[in-house]
Amino acid sequence: MISMKKLLLLAVGTVLAGMFSMPAQARPLLVAAASDLGYCIDELVGAYRKTAPDVEPKVSLGASGNFFAQIRNGAPFEVFLSADMDYPRELGKLGAADGKTLAPYAIGRIAVWSLDPRIDPARGLAALVSDARVTRVAIANPVTAPYGRAAKAALERDGLWQALQPKLVIGENIAQTAQFVQTGNAQVGIISFATLHAPKLQGVGRYALVPANGLAPIEQGAIVTKAGAANPHAAGFVRFLASKEARAILARNGFSLPAGAAE
Repeated sequence: MISMKKLLLLAVGTVLAGMFSMPAQARPLLVAAASDLGYCIDELVGAYRKTAPDVEPKVSLGASGNFFAQIRNGAPFEVFLSADMDYPRELGKLGAADGKTLAPYAIGRIAVWSLDPRIDPARGLAALVSDARVTRVAIANPVTAPYGRAAKAALERDGLWQALQPKLVIGENIAQTAQFVQTGNAQVGIISFATLHAPKLQGVGRYALVPANGLAPIEQGAIVTKAGAANPHAAGFVRFLASKEARAILARNGFSLPAGAAE
């Protein structure tokens, strides 16, 4: 039989071994991410952590324009994942981010989406004006949200922007815009195609992609901010977004991919 003394020594040895085998405290990485990434960002972060277990990304989701203003004014975000290229590019010009790290990571699409069985999104944007059953149409804020800007551009392309003004409901970001449709505060939303890949939204309602002809592509960009310059994981995470694994995650979640070979 093992003596009590040996059991005690074994227990102490086990505890000490566990202490010495514990990884060093993970370094935080503060990420500001556009709302359209809300349904895949956890998967992206998890995949990156497999390659860098000593990092602990902390993600904030919101409108790209709001993050732009916050980072410009000194917010400590270390990586900015914008829903466009303009905001991160401008941060680089202002010295609030490293312009050399700017890289496109995804290309988005917009879709007309409705939960109302009487409304068929396949009828196109014109039906949002002509169909009397459509009284409220949700879009993200065109001033701060690139997907709101894209929705406005599509409506302007089709000559519908002014006529639709009385029906518009403006969301702070694309996630809130989708919530307006979910809660019945709008019969229709013009939202990101990626949002419709959220587990709770797949197969819910009907949608139709908005034709992209005549519209600038919704190219989304990542950049290392001034605050992230001293954190090697900031540049590491931006590089990871070009990897085969990250691109596969983005593609599964409704994004097209920018040109360029994966790592």
